[in-house]
Amino acid sequence: MNHRRAVVTGASSGIGAATAKKLADEGYVVFCVARRTERIDELAQEIGGQAITCDITDADDVARMAATVGDSLDLLVNNAGGALGQDPLENTDLAQWEAMYESNVLGAARVTQALLPALRQGKGTIVFVTSTAAEAPYEGGGGYCGVKSAERAMATSLRLELNGEPIRVCEIAPGMVHTEEFSLVRFGGDQAKADAVYAGVPDPLVADDIADAIRWIATRPAHVMIERLVIRPNAQAANHKVFRIAQ
Repeated sequence: MNHRRAVVTGASSGIGAATAKKLADEGYVVFCVARRTERIDELAQEIGGQAITCDITDADDVARMAATVGDSLDLLVNNAGGALGQDPLENTDLAQWEAMYESNVLGAARVTQALLPALRQGKGTIVFVTSTAAEAPYEGGGGYCGVKSAERAMATSLRLELNGEPIRVCEIAPGMVHTEEFSLVRFGGDQAKADAVYAGVPDPLVADDIADAIRWIATRPAHVMIERLVIRPNAQAANHKVFRIAQ
């Protein structure tokens, strides 16, 4: 049987891991791509996929990953990335901005370049996981909003460049998603700060919500392209407008 093949970057946790599981349920053979070998080995074994240890900021790693994937690919989910810090511009650590740009933008670009030949062969779909940070800036978000806006611009440009080819370029922009690691990494391991992001918010999104939406995007008929899907919890009317129950 010829199974559809998918690559999910950032598959070691959160949205990436949840997406790999949803796609496997849909019949895809999933290449689980991330830096943390032990985690993706366990995930790949669970879902019948293949783990590829890869740092998407390393060109040699990405080339090895593409060689492992092979000549044909049906789906690429550019999910790896994340946020670092939330300080105002006046005293932000610009090294964090550089690291975010390297992973969210250049990393996604590097992976997409490497896998485009296989996606052409497979008449594939590319899904960029951006963020509602690309919708509007907020205090302390200059770095993250900037890189996610840049990733959106890259996806939009790619869609124009590939117009007429049988490749769909899609984007999903999640709002407030409560995962184990996103805010914890953003605040350098400060659990109290991470918990405060979701404090009092009734029913924030979880990784499975986004994974389910990615699965839906990927499984539309070939002539249907979901250009952009913005998904927030009902409690979040905008980046700066979040309903919270008094604690």
